[in-house]
Amino acid sequence: MRRRDFIKSIVGSAVVWPIATQAQPAMPVIGFVNVAYAKDYAPLLSAFLKGLSETGYVDGRNVAIEYRWAEGAK
Repeated sequence: MRRRDFIKSIVGSAVVWPIATQAQPAMPVIGFVNVAYAKDYAPLLSAFLKGLSETGYVDGRNVAIEYRWAEGAK
């Protein structure tokens, strides 16, 4: 490889790399906050996840769900 070709490839990749990284949209995040215990809400959470999947959203694939439980703390 000649020096000129090498420099062209480095400059070309430096120009294209930021454009490629900006083209990826950020994954949406759903925040779920509750003061109860997580085990008490298992049936409701499964229904929530089922409803999301029916609309095309799957946790970890195209949406992120962040859970926070106070577990009865006052």
